[in-house]
Amino acid sequence: MQPIRTRLVVTVTTFGLLLAAALAVAPLLGSTPLSLARVFDRTIPFSDNTDAQIFFIARLPRVLTAALVGASLAAAGVLFQALLRNPLASPDTLGVSSGAALGAMLAITFHFNLSFAGVPPIPLASFAGSLGALAIVYALATARRRGLSTTVLLLGGVTMTSFFSALILFTQYLADFTDTFRSVRWLMGMLDVGGYTPILAVLPMLAIAFCMFATLPRALDLISLGADAAAARGVDVVREERLALVSASLATGAAVSISGPITFVGLIVPHLVRLLVGSDHRLVLPASMLFGAAFLIACDLVARTLFSPIEVPVGIVTAIIGGPFFLWLLVRARP
Repeated sequence: MQPIRTRLVVTVTTFGLLLAAALAVAPLLGSTPLSLARVFDRTIPFSDNTDAQIFFIARLPRVLTAALVGASLAAAGVLFQALLRNPLASPDTLGVSSGAALGAMLAITFHFNLSFAGVPPIPLASFAGSLGALAIVYALATARRRGLSTTVLLLGGVTMTSFFSALILFTQYLADFTDTFRSVRWLMGMLDVGGYTPILAVLPMLAIAFCMFATLPRALDLISLGADAAAARGVDVVREERLALVSASLATGAAVSISGPITFVGLIVPHLVRLLVGSDHRLVLPASMLFGAAFLIACDLVARTLFSPIEVPVGIVTAIIGGPFFLWLLVRARP
């Protein structure tokens, strides 16, 4: 058995190279072919270099957004599955994505102008929605017993997802045609960000979430064995659970605010990574973030090239892949 540090280096290097390849190749592919030499040709003024404009203004921001969103949702899926000890847990099944979508939808429809610490209103509203949804479900799961009831948490998440979906439809009904059209496209899961500003807006939230992730792997490994076993080994279970839930909500809210609700990434990626590297969260968490980023870049590449010149929302692609995968997990998990 290799030492954990050696395995970590090998794992991060392998998945990092996969992500690097996706970042290098994806911006060059699309309905309009590009010349890499012309993209980086400094003798041509940028205003006259169509290849450079397409690469740096249209495609590269989209690829970077896919990487950040994929990494965030995959990490959130790892945390939820570890805390609940349930392979079907994800930001989608716990209502976090729906809460984030509702918050962002309200900000879009009613034109919120409030910002905080330089963070625009849509990411703020999205995070507030995700955290609010999780707070409600968490309160239900801990209301009548000590500790966390994973069954109530999952059932509450499914219920809140349906409830928030109804509120989203009601918000759309109240909106004018322009806002409704914009919100419908956004709810399909779109990565067409059109620049670097949306990325910069959510970077502070993602940086905080990623720093919180770095403190969690050991606690996740122990909590996966059970709350009593973790507490016996010196883990402050309640504190670590709350830290994991808040960080996962922060990452999910930031991701949803720039892409819309992209489903199944937080469900598919952690399972595929565990099949490759095992169950140690010191390996699973960074590998899932890297692979989640590469996975969503690949899905978005399919979405914008398969029916070229028409672009399909990437949320449709992940749902088509994730639906059968979810059913397979459901059958596999059945006793």
